[in-house]
Amino acid sequence: MGLPPHSRDLAEYGSVLRRRRLLFVICLMAGVAGGGVLFVRTPPQYTSVAQVQVLPTGAQEQINQVTPRQREPLNLDTESQIAQSMVVASIAGQNLKNTDPAGLRDRVTVDVPPNSAILSISFTAPDPLSAAAGAQAFADAYLRNRSRAATDTINAGLKVLAAKLRQVNADLGKTVTTGPVQLRGSAARTMAAHQQAVLARQASSLTLKYDALKTIAITPGTVISPAQPPTRPSAPSVLVYLGSGLFLGLLAGAGAAFGRDRLDTRLRTAADVERLTGLPLLAELPPRPDSSIFPELAATVATSLGDDEYHTLLLEGICAESHARPMARGLGSALTPLAPVSVVTRRGARPDAAVLLVGLRRATSTQVARAVRQLTRQGTRVLGAVTVPPRLSVPEPDPAEQAA
Repeated sequence: MGLPPHSRDLAEYGSVLRRRRLLFVICLMAGVAGGGVLFVRTPPQYTSVAQVQVLPTGAQEQINQVTPRQREPLNLDTESQIAQSMVVASIAGQNLKNTDPAGLRDRVTVDVPPNSAILSISFTAPDPLSAAAGAQAFADAYLRNRSRAATDTINAGLKVLAAKLRQVNADLGKTVTTGPVQLRGSAARTMAAHQQAVLARQASSLTLKYDALKTIAITPGTVISPAQPPTRPSAPSVLVYLGSGLFLGLLAGAGAAFGRDRLDTRLRTAADVERLTGLPLLAELPPRPDSSIFPELAATVATSLGDDEYHTLLLEGICAESHARPMARGLGSALTPLAPVSVVTRRGARPDAAVLLVGLRRATSTQVARAVRQLTRQGTRVLGAVTVPPRLSVPEPDPAEQAA
């Protein structure tokens, strides 16, 4: 039973990696070694965290609609962005005596635990003390900025109320100066009295709002977990670096193996002959074969010829020319009792069939394909290939076996 297509694909991929396992392993080890070297050479980074509980300031600010999933009235997503803003970074830079607020901003991250009014402010630095100082500076700078923003909002509201109150008092003073006595007619006096009453109520309402706004106690929040120097670095991570190196090594090794396999046309094993040339493999000679190889090869060749007509068989070596003549003698002796075949080693003898002796680790699929095309144009049918190892000792045919 044949394998399904996806199984054949996996088997082909596995065979490529097995053939190029040395290159694959080298790339894999290089990736892991590169990750290890990068881990050693990367300076350590320390991260400290300060937690801030955000409280309503009392001033008007952006709020959320309270739901079963969002129980905090403050919009903490907005507050987290403010905590990472350039304004807060500038205030933190003043506390740290750092003139690069943009660089400080790149080192800070703010997280919001679900359904909480907590900001977790993390700061990363090359040493533990700097990390703790940075996280605490950003926490204090955020609260300072929040308090200042609330103060500015309240002061702006007080200015608006004071302006309105002055205007109402001025209008009220005009009505008092005119007085209902100076007005003629009961209707005019009634209207003036009503206007005074309205202006008096407005002045009283504005005064109450002004006093209430002026007495607001600003509560921006508090630091509930001060930043502490971390005891171990947060980066680099040995698992991340070695895992990344392993992954990149796998990719590079697989790519190099498939690329090398696609570009390399050298025939190194018997399987490469069938895979790269498409020729049937008639025999695979061991480095030190005995005389029994000739009868076996003769039976295979006679079966491939398939009729009783007289044939001229060409035994042509591709990067194995020195073995063609001794192999031809032995194969010819073994074919004599099986079929009317003469074995030659030259194309000038006008052969009608051919067997290619392919020298492993020396011949290429391009050379084999060129030989097949040339023989086909000459009307010679190529029966298949016989692989020849790099160091082959061709035995002499056993006369006793041939006579038998």
